[in-house]
Amino acid sequence: MSIRIGILGYGNLGKGVEKAVNANPDEELVGVFTRRDPSTVKTVSGVKAYKADDLKNMTDDIDVLVICGGSATDLPEMTPEYAKLFNVVDSFDTHARIPEHFAAVDKAAKGSGKVGVISCGWDPGMFSINRLYSHCILPDGKDYTFWGRGVSQGHSDAVRRIEGVKDARQYTVPVEAALKSVRSGGNPELTVRQKHTRECFVVAEEGADKARIEKEIKEMPNYFADYDTTVTFISEEEMKRDHSKLPHGGSVIYSGATGDNKHVIEYSLKLDSNPEFTGSVLAAVARAAVRMNKEGQNGCKTMFDIAPAYLSPLSGEELRAHML
Repeated sequence: MSIRIGILGYGNLGKGVEKAVNANPDEELVGVFTRRDPSTVKTVSGVKAYKADDLKNMTDDIDVLVICGGSATDLPEMTPEYAKLFNVVDSFDTHARIPEHFAAVDKAAKGSGKVGVISCGWDPGMFSINRLYSHCILPDGKDYTFWGRGVSQGHSDAVRRIEGVKDARQYTVPVEAALKSVRSGGNPELTVRQKHTRECFVVAEEGADKARIEKEIKEMPNYFADYDTTVTFISEEEMKRDHSKLPHGGSVIYSGATGDNKHVIEYSLKLDSNPEFTGSVLAAVARAAVRMNKEGQNGCKTMFDIAPAYLSPLSGEELRAHML
């Protein structure tokens, strides 16, 4: 019997989840739910689009709801609210606020007897698991996380909000010297400036003050002020031609020791599409959420709490025969 999935929110991430669900034979997409007028939403697979308000009448039709909203304002409200009705999965990625988000979802999911899995994706998510494994195996060590080269959607949005900016993409780029030092097992102390640089490609509005725009970008606190940042102004045509995709990736590198011997563990990702890869993680976690709930579990979970076998459509026998 297929796992019946609903998707709430139909931007880049929602479309990524849709593609992932359709690639998994044990999963079935019930529908896409949106705050927009459903008649204006054309889905990739042709599945029906519904109003978000219709969800409250479809609790018997959906096994797990994948919530594809933003971490700033959407998910802190949506995930606890819908955990009262469904098993839910989200990709909440504001690291500093994960504990409070966990508490809110845990209260709602325990009250409804459902499972809510938060902060699923590649970081937080797959990178989190690899940081944890490394610390468990080599307690005498240190982890380093490098992001990129890839598009930061949040930073790109911050640049687009500057007066005179028509469009923008921001790439996070690891510093090669820092990567080399960490991979050598040197355990260096690195500032944020020493670990990453930022590249901004900007389409300015006609007549805009480019010098002012560049200054505002480079001095923006919490985004660019602590980094070496380059700003390149380009045309709309160049933006569409060269920067239309959303690639990303990075590495978790752990340098540890056992006695006098050094060891380096590295897990890396090179993603052509950040939202499609994140959507694929969410689809796998949706399977796990349903299985855990059927076994009687409830409350909020993270990827730390999911046994790897729960993520796979294969049986335990198949996993032991082919992957162990």
